[in-house]
Amino acid sequence: MNYDEAMNMNKVEFGQMPPQSFLLGLLSAFDNRYQAAADRYFKEITWKQFFAIICINLCKEAPTLNDLSEVMGSSHQNVKQILLKLENKGFVSMMTDEKDKRKQRYFVTDKCRKFLEENDNQSRTSAQIIEQIFEGVNENNLAVTIDTIMKMERNLEKI
Repeated sequence: MNYDEAMNMNKVEFGQMPPQSFLLGLLSAFDNRYQAAADRYFKEITWKQFFAIICINLCKEAPTLNDLSEVMGSSHQNVKQILLKLENKGFVSMMTDEKDKRKQRYFVTDKCRKFLEENDNQSRTSAQIIEQIFEGVNENNLAVTIDTIMKMERNLEKI
């Protein structure tokens, strides 16, 4: 579906919505739908909790709350709630930084590593799902989309 087709849909009255507003709404709606689908994927944790684990593993050293908030693009309060739930489930642990006692660093636990290993087949399945989501999207469109969202992200930081 392209922009013109979407503007003519019967489900919602778009009126004279500018493409920029439409795109922001579309991104928000997609995020909600994706999160709902992803939440059904793992039984033990939510998509946001899984995303936090991914982000912890992407960091070169065990991240602080500030580090994770920046990487995840979310508030300290939201990330702290996610980490507390993961900590209660035994998936992450928090330790005081050896060099700076004011900092707390987050680590994935053995239980989390075991969970990731056990769900490796699901990771392969998730790769297939991602492939389905991007079916019919050529590399040029994908590159333009990534470029657009990255520019929007940089502009958002100025606000």
